[in-house]
Amino acid sequence: MLNHIMIGSNDIERSKAFYNKVLGVLGAGEPMAHVNDTGQTRLFYIHDGHTFSISEPINGEPVTPSNGFTIGFKCNSLEQIQELHDVAVANGGTSIEDPPGPRNGSMGTMNLCYFTDPDGHKVCGIHRP
Repeated sequence: MLNHIMIGSNDIERSKAFYNKVLGVLGAGEPMAHVNDTGQTRLFYIHDGHTFSISEPINGEPVTPSNGFTIGFKCNSLEQIQELHDVAVANGGTSIEDPPGPRNGSMGTMNLCYFTDPDGHKVCGIHRP
């Protein structure tokens, strides 16, 4: 159903450095960079059939994170959940909610971590055993 997710960044180079490290945990490589006709840079991380994009705002306004919006990245294990979280925090992210680990709920047990990126976007790592 989804083709891509694109978020905004107030500092595209900072975001690139952050997501290169964080998405590197999941096996994503360097992003493809594109500068559009009006001069904004966009980064495209293409991995495993999915695209995650970051863009400087086209309207020239500052980026603000959306309340209630979460980006979820699929992980392969509880260990990868922990590594994703730790790499994010070590590279300018902020740990939020409960510590990384198992959560029991109506959908069964899942391994989760939550953090915000340097622009305040909420990110989740999720592994369903």
